[in-house]
Amino acid sequence: MDKPLHFKKAAIIGVGLIGGSLAMVLKRDGLASTIVGVGRGLPNLEAAKRLGIVDSFTRDIAEGVKDADLVVVAVPVLKIAETIKQAAAHLKPGCIVTDVGSVKGAVIESVEPLVPEGVHFVPGHPIAGTEHSGAEAAFAELYVGRKCILTPTVKTDKGALEAVRRIWNATGAKVVVMDASQHDMILAAVSHLPHMIAYTLVNTVGDMEDKGVDALGYSAGGFRDFTRIASSSPEMWSDICAMNKEQILNTIDGFAKRLSSLRSLIDKEDLTGLKAEFGRAKELRDSLPITGSPKESA
Repeated sequence: MDKPLHFKKAAIIGVGLIGGSLAMVLKRDGLASTIVGVGRGLPNLEAAKRLGIVDSFTRDIAEGVKDADLVVVAVPVLKIAETIKQAAAHLKPGCIVTDVGSVKGAVIESVEPLVPEGVHFVPGHPIAGTEHSGAEAAFAELYVGRKCILTPTVKTDKGALEAVRRIWNATGAKVVVMDASQHDMILAAVSHLPHMIAYTLVNTVGDMEDKGVDALGYSAGGFRDFTRIASSSPEMWSDICAMNKEQILNTIDGFAKRLSSLRSLIDKEDLTGLKAEFGRAKELRDSLPITGSPKESA
């Protein structure tokens, strides 16, 4: 029988939607005796404390991670390495450090050399989210039925990996273990590319607005549903583009090729070809498993 999973002190660096929702599960299930929130924005930290997401908070990383058994780094991907660098000297032996970034290869490459001997880094990525952010957007059921990908390396401690797996199991997520490069290729296709398309579509319609055409005023449910993810954090998504550049460029090239082929079919008025193209897409889309919530992000 497994030993009960429990941390005397958990530090959540970045108490937003992702970090805050995880903190709520740790508290709900008694997985941590005390939870400390760490972040830059005082109003958000105060909200996290008021809502009972964390027991205390600090804007000092060193103070926040001191004596912590678990450190969750839930900051934008481009800031993960710098955050862990600031924390490194203050992490106690045996501490487990894990992240939630949607890019894994670049994070691992930059973080592993920073982790002190005896501290265990477990790279992770819960595939869940909404277009909302901040502690007030957090809710404990965010991860139910979602996937959480862990991308251990040859340096990853097996006991720490198992502990992080059990944390995510407690959230209701389905944990999948895979290589970081495979993760980055998959996420570039199913998460990063859709965000690039959504941002570009909104800006394309916005160009019409600049010409005096009130196109947005006529947008209905389809446009709003399709472009919902364009309300996501511009800072986060610019960081993701920098961190997963090659994979994202590959998926954009593949999409551009598909779009060019579609344009050709329309130009030729090839209705048979169009029906085949749309039919294949419909069949693939209809084969997707039904999940509990439509709100999913990186």
